[in-house]
Amino acid sequence: MTKNENNEHISTSMALDDEQRVRILSPGMLVAKRFLRNRLAVIGLLIIVVMFIFSFVGGVISPYGEAQVFKIYDSIEKDFAGAAINNEFQYINAPEESFPAMAKAESILAINKGEDRFVSQDVVYSLIKEGNDFYRIVQYQDVASVISLKGINRFTPVEGETISKEMETAYAKALDTNEKSFDLDGTTYYIINNGKNSSIALAKEISMASKMMFSAYTPDIDLSYDFRFAAEKAMNDQTQTFEVNGITYNMDLDIEDNSAVFYMIDGDEKIEYALASNISINAVNNAFLSIDFKEAIVHAIENGDTSFTMPDNNGVEVEYKINRKNNQFTIRTLTETELINTYAAPSKKHPLGTDGNGMDIITRLMYGGRVSLVIGFVVVIIETIIGVILGGLAGYFGGWVDNLIMRIVDIVYCIPSMPLYIILGSVMEFLSIDPKIRIFILMIILAILGWPGIARMVRGQILSLREQDFMTATEALGISVSRRIFRHLVPNVIPQLTVIGTMNLGGIILTEATLSFLGLGVKYPYASWGNIINAINDTYIMKMYWFVWIPAGLLILFTVLGFNFVGDGLRDAFDPKMKR
Repeated sequence: MTKNENNEHISTSMALDDEQRVRILSPGMLVAKRFLRNRLAVIGLLIIVVMFIFSFVGGVISPYGEAQVFKIYDSIEKDFAGAAINNEFQYINAPEESFPAMAKAESILAINKGEDRFVSQDVVYSLIKEGNDFYRIVQYQDVASVISLKGINRFTPVEGETISKEMETAYAKALDTNEKSFDLDGTTYYIINNGKNSSIALAKEISMASKMMFSAYTPDIDLSYDFRFAAEKAMNDQTQTFEVNGITYNMDLDIEDNSAVFYMIDGDEKIEYALASNISINAVNNAFLSIDFKEAIVHAIENGDTSFTMPDNNGVEVEYKINRKNNQFTIRTLTETELINTYAAPSKKHPLGTDGNGMDIITRLMYGGRVSLVIGFVVVIIETIIGVILGGLAGYFGGWVDNLIMRIVDIVYCIPSMPLYIILGSVMEFLSIDPKIRIFILMIILAILGWPGIARMVRGQILSLREQDFMTATEALGISVSRRIFRHLVPNVIPQLTVIGTMNLGGIILTEATLSFLGLGVKYPYASWGNIINAINDTYIMKMYWFVWIPAGLLILFTVLGFNFVGDGLRDAFDPKMKR
């Protein structure tokens, strides 16, 4: 025996019972030395440590959240307004009057047939044509009946009415000039001919039918029935000035565009009041469109232009593009819009870029690693517990207990796992199961289908161990059955359990990644390496945005390799035939 500089003795004895030799050659040290001697096992252990640090520590220090969405501002071409050439009659009802939908349909049939009256629901209506595609819908109220014989007109007033000489004269004059109406004291009377018998009637305004679309200059302007009628009458008669309810209006008519801008005259001032055209224009976001803007759209459509410019509220000229499909038009313009920053290339802010949801990929990989590793370890622990209990009971008791448990193992082996995963995934999707609960259900399903292999291994080991001398001694000492199994038999199986559990971890992570890739596992907003790859659903994204799926694939590859290397290293280290 010698001493070193620190006055510690160093044994030079070759005896097998030397204390230092016994300490160095203890079973734990032997396993550790054999494991550390295996370079691949050490590399695998380092990979696993790095993955744990990356997933659990990286997620804590990351400045971003797991489901944090990043946005940017950009100018994109968006729909601003829609326009359509109106070929349908629009009905405007007189004040306090109604015109049912059935009557509207009957009026269109009468117009198409060229008739001047129609009946709807036992109500007689008359059509008065005021211009091209412009009709008044009225109900005549008789004032008097007229019988004409040899140039002599006999008037019979309706009860409560009187016929004056002026009316008789006006009626006769209208007949001579083939007029269908005449004015008297500011009131228009209509002549309804029925052969030799005629009648004088007043027209009760019900509605008017027109293909013209009116737009007010400001939202607070109410375009009344009287104004619309007078304005369209002025357009047909090309009358520049007209009066409604004591207010004078001026019209700027554009015959080529079939449109007109109306101004209200207030002293010497002309105030823009309304626009009329056969083009219906509406803003996409229900915003109010100015008359100038609508007039520019009408002019561009009538001229066949594909774009036009208009100043915005700040006086900056903005270009608008017109896309046509049949009689429908879409007005689009570049708009400053907040967009989700999807598939952003790697940068200083996002080292691995962003995914299709605008989330930081490296942060998602960190949180996804947590989920994948936790699922792997939890499933291994659950299936190990189930396998040890059932395998231990089957191996120790044998007989009918062994047969029963092994038949259960055979049944579980026969269950087709992938169809079961698909069915359960569809059921959870239909029931809208919370994504967090889905993770726990996934772990339970994987554990239930994974324990039979461990149970068979434990059963085989215990069958060979229960006949050895130390088990006979435990039986002679009267130790309970549970203590024999779990304190004396199972610990002798731990080396094999460690190897199998380590090897299974990689397989479980691959299974979880596969299920999440198929949309049956971990669901958004929670991340796992599998559902990160699942975001790549076509070849274009796979080719152009490699930074989204390759890192997740590499993490799965290295993690599974790491667990397999550790499993192989442990298997070799526990092998008693391993050379020292």
